[in-house]
Amino acid sequence: MSAILPPEDRVWWKQPLDRVEGTWVVIALIWCLIMFFMMPYWHVFGKQNLANEAYRTTPEVYMKKAQDMVDKFTVRTETDQKIPVVAPPAGSDVYLVARLWSWWPILELEAGKSYRIHLMSMDWLHGFSLQPENINIQVHPGYDHVLTVQPTRAGTYSIICNEYCGINHHTMSSKLYVK
Repeated sequence: MSAILPPEDRVWWKQPLDRVEGTWVVIALIWCLIMFFMMPYWHVFGKQNLANEAYRTTPEVYMKKAQDMVDKFTVRTETDQKIPVVAPPAGSDVYLVARLWSWWPILELEAGKSYRIHLMSMDWLHGFSLQPENINIQVHPGYDHVLTVQPTRAGTYSIICNEYCGINHHTMSSKLYVK
């Protein structure tokens, strides 16, 4: 039998398996089983995937919660668009709104404290990418995505939309301050 020429006997699946082929089939099967069982193990024990929650909601209800938070905890405004910077107390719910082509408001969190960040898109699918931490979440319209975070290092982090959302997608970025 040759790999170049067609088999003489057209019922190739009834031909005996060569020892080397059988060895590779067994190795591939064992590797598939290892990978199959590693995925749930790594999800639970590897801390590779974020355990976030998602709830159905409406833009009106979500925006009311976000506006209440901004009214209560605004410390200053930034950028030419006067985007509010909010500094909510530790342990509180923090609301971040994604809409063409901005994140609103800018967050200022404390290192070592835990927060529940709520994410929602008002229009299209957006992506929440927190850099350089490499946290990535798809933000869907009509869903309140809740992410529990505890920043460990002070600094300025970038929030970038990593799902193409239109002509000004490249401008959809914001900051997250950790004090």
